[in-house]
Amino acid sequence: MINRLLAGLFVGAALSTAALPASAAVDNDLPVRWNTGGAVWSTNQDAFNTYLETGEVTDRGLQGGLNGSGWTADEVRDGMNKTYDVDLIGVSRFLYSDEGVKFLKNQTTSYFPYWSMTNYSVQALRAAIIEDARDGQISSAGIMTALPTDMRLADFCNTYTGAQNVCAEGRCQGDAQCTSLLSWYVFLPACIQANQMSDPVAEVRTAPAPAPMAQPEVIRGLW
Repeated sequence: MINRLLAGLFVGAALSTAALPASAAVDNDLPVRWNTGGAVWSTNQDAFNTYLETGEVTDRGLQGGLNGSGWTADEVRDGMNKTYDVDLIGVSRFLYSDEGVKFLKNQTTSYFPYWSMTNYSVQALRAAIIEDARDGQISSAGIMTALPTDMRLADFCNTYTGAQNVCAEGRCQGDAQCTSLLSWYVFLPACIQANQMSDPVAEVRTAPAPAPMAQPEVIRGLW
């Protein structure tokens, strides 16, 4: 039963990625394109990896993101590298639930796939979280690395504000911490851990055995 359930969840995650349009279903190398008005600056994964591994900032878009995060560069780095224990099935159950879809939509108000924008934002973020959760742990850095497509932070056309709905309501302080992309990344895995749903199979296993039922008499003439 467990194996069949896990297989179904893996297929679901794969379908989430497959559902992205061909132009977007590529290996992610640009986790953030900072899109403000007519200006676009892309920060590639290598720049993030260098920062997360060594603390060195080699990209101006990343530097700007850190400056506007509401945290120090070291605080963001520590937060993005921090790991959280999760249950893959519990995470998947939440992300595919009605509440989970609502959560994913709320978490991608300004950060979404570069080409398809909000059309596949739920699928893209969900696929990244589930992929990172396969080993029983998640982190901001792991989720970013697992993104199935290039992503943009959008602030243009009076439609997107560049502000993210940081999920830790009441725990962030000030506009920068409560709306910036890098602060959003810092808080995201903790919110996923807090919202994961318990395994229904485990619940069934711990339930008391039903009382024996009286055996019905054989109804003759049916075979």
